[in-house]
Amino acid sequence: MLPVRIPVAKEGLPFVGMSALATIVFALLEMRGPALAALVFTGFVLYFFRDPERVVPHRANLLTSPADGKVIDISEAQEPWFDSGKTIRVSIFMNVFNCHVNRAPISGTVMDMKYRPGRFISANKSRAMVENEANALLLEDDLRRQVTVVQIAGLIARRIVCHAQVGDILERGQRYGMIRFGSRLDVYMPVDSQLLVEKGDKAVAGQTVLAAMKAPR
Repeated sequence: MLPVRIPVAKEGLPFVGMSALATIVFALLEMRGPALAALVFTGFVLYFFRDPERVVPHRANLLTSPADGKVIDISEAQEPWFDSGKTIRVSIFMNVFNCHVNRAPISGTVMDMKYRPGRFISANKSRAMVENEANALLLEDDLRRQVTVVQIAGLIARRIVCHAQVGDILERGQRYGMIRFGSRLDVYMPVDSQLLVEKGDKAVAGQTVLAAMKAPR
């Protein structure tokens, strides 16, 4: 029998607890207005930190979305974090209503990780890539294909959470972090990857296939 899992990200449990406690206190004090407001806020916090299970595709060579959200940009770009050369970059914007748990786009080893402090410009603007707080992981699969995934903080999101460390082995679709209250993820993949999404598409973390990577010759 599989263990029962609470479908809420553990990073959100303190927020849920504090909000629920405030609701109870206001209710005991018979402060109906504040109690109702606190109850509504508790519901929003539960919704924001939801962490549902996902059906992860297992066919070889697939690269899945690391985040729920909207594909806001697809372009060829030099990968700026680990000097991986020319790549295809897919940018996914998460608003406050998206699930914010981030998942590994491929199965592989965390080869390197870099954190950059920065500003909090709205994450759907191009300046956010180079100016905002960000955390990047370099993943390498068994065929030595490399993918960089970058968590970028946004206007409201000011807390990047990354549980992965250099040397960790992640499975495609595995949870590795989150960003609180609206943000963006950029994925840099091999330039010969076959894209399977378009700008404007909605993506589901761990489930939507962004691209198929070619096997090395």
